[in-house]
Amino acid sequence: MSRGGGKMDQVTVANKSDSSVVCYAPTMITTNGIWQGDNPLNYSLPLFILQLTLVVVTTRMLVFILKPLRQPRVIAEILGGVILGPSVLGQSKAFANTIFPLRSVMVLETMANVGLLYFLFLVGVEMDLAVIRRIGKKALAMAVAGMILPFIIGVSFSFILHPKHQGGSQGTFILFLGVALSVTAFPVLARILAELKLLSSELGRIAMSSALINDVCAWILLAFAIALAENDTTTLASLWVILSSIAFVVFCIFIIRPLVSWMIKRTPEGEAISEFYICLILTGVMIAGFVTDAIGTHSVFGAFVFGLVIPNGPLGVTLIEKLEDFVSGLLLPLFFAMSGLKTNILAITGAMTWISLIIVIVLACAGKVAGTLLVALYYQMPFYEGVTLGLLMNTKGLVEMIVLNVGKDQKVLDDKSFAIMVIVAVVMTAIITPIVTTIYKPARRFVPYNRRSIQRSKPDAELRVLVCIHTPRNVPTIINLLEASHPTKKSPICIYILHLVELTGRASAMLIVHSTRKSGRPALNRTQAQSDHIINAFENFEQHVACVSVQPLTAISPYSTMHEDICSVAEDKRVALIIIPFHKQQTVDGGMEATNPAFRTINQNALANAPCSVGILVDRGLNGSTRLATNQVFFHSFSLVIKHIVTEK
Repeated sequence: MSRGGGKMDQVTVANKSDSSVVCYAPTMITTNGIWQGDNPLNYSLPLFILQLTLVVVTTRMLVFILKPLRQPRVIAEILGGVILGPSVLGQSKAFANTIFPLRSVMVLETMANVGLLYFLFLVGVEMDLAVIRRIGKKALAMAVAGMILPFIIGVSFSFILHPKHQGGSQGTFILFLGVALSVTAFPVLARILAELKLLSSELGRIAMSSALINDVCAWILLAFAIALAENDTTTLASLWVILSSIAFVVFCIFIIRPLVSWMIKRTPEGEAISEFYICLILTGVMIAGFVTDAIGTHSVFGAFVFGLVIPNGPLGVTLIEKLEDFVSGLLLPLFFAMSGLKTNILAITGAMTWISLIIVIVLACAGKVAGTLLVALYYQMPFYEGVTLGLLMNTKGLVEMIVLNVGKDQKVLDDKSFAIMVIVAVVMTAIITPIVTTIYKPARRFVPYNRRSIQRSKPDAELRVLVCIHTPRNVPTIINLLEASHPTKKSPICIYILHLVELTGRASAMLIVHSTRKSGRPALNRTQAQSDHIINAFENFEQHVACVSVQPLTAISPYSTMHEDICSVAEDKRVALIIIPFHKQQTVDGGMEATNPAFRTINQNALANAPCSVGILVDRGLNGSTRLATNQVFFHSFSLVIKHIVTEK
């Protein structure tokens, strides 16, 4: 066949029932170009590139539009798919047949599942099972109570929502609906808590711990649901699927993990992991997905378990740095877009169906809130904190969308049930931030803060200083300044080190606050590795300099609100001086260049809102390798910086 002509590449075969099957030649992947009469949209690669571009652009636009409403990125990704799907733009047959024709669905689904496979592998790599062992009884009880009531509500409504003509049994439908309503999305919750400045609070820690337990339970239930859905006719087949899955997990723990540890040991300390080992592991993800798909569980289960057995350390950091931005930024939106393309809101017809939908949303939310609130009251937590925790536990995200998509693919959910559950997920997640912001007003720990300054500090009292750091490059100059301050027993210095980290859509950045740092423990990601370098430097400084105490902290926020964290910590710790790095750094020729334009805005906002004295520290080459001849030189440079900033401001 000729590759140049689209019509020549299509062979139509009529069968006895007068339906037609359209076959496309394998050569219809790339085009010869429009100048030879080819339509690029008739070929799979140009069409896929256009679809991927459209999905990413639509998602990013919605992220920008919803940002003022403080909505998590998952909402924008699902809504982007809904807008491109049959509910909105897909109503136009011309748009649907041109941009998302039926023949392209296989390529889109395949790439979306590849992205999902590697994303779940990264989630497994980042997840620290030691955190689960350290979780207290309070968080465990809240997680269980927050799952039971919504699951019961899901069981009740399954009799109303379950379509009689569907192939799946009532029991399988109950399991899918119950899991979808009871799950809590750990990464999405982490982002919401960071937006609300609750991530490092006691409330935030309990919510994150409960969500982690909830996620683990959801994965176990999902494995059972898939086993039952794919083998609904025979109980024996379902039993074999479950036993095979357990055998796969055991194999990964006792065979794969020691092999990966052996690879790590063969790598000399301080050297990068071999590219050959990286390729082996990335191929192993595919093999794990193939095995679990072959035994009857979803392929993402294999990828997730394979990621869990990767030891924390340099290998995990390398894998995350190589994969995360590409997978979560480009391929994962395809999965949510495909979920949106399958969602046809127009399938929800009739007033009673919409009333049922509203009742499901209200009761599912109420079930989570009630279950969590009862445990909170049992542990003598304030009423409004229990309600807030219950609302936060209603966060939905990736796991629920996987459950719904598997249910749709296995014919357990029809178009109407699938659309209802997608709307439930979007609405429940979207309303959390506005409601929590309205009802939860954390009480101030201290009496109204009197503006402190260095001048008002007593000469023979402890001086509390808040030091803000963006990167490890800021550390040497700040340590030199603190060394030059000469603390004494009569006037010691208490230093609070605040590592400023930009809040992004990545889940890995959230784990550094949730996990407890231990000496000698390997970093889970690049951000935590930076934090560990910074903390180690200041702990070393504390050991070698008398009358100095150091307390490390981390603030994860968008740059636009980062000054609020700085001012809040300064107020809570009652510091007299905040030290912030200058937004420019010295170049080789002695000039100054801006490192990040956002740093200047942070500094200006901190100067305008700080409850105490603020010093902007400029690095003029006074690093760790250059010892100061006199303290006067350093403080002269420091005073010039203050004057310069004030004049510029």
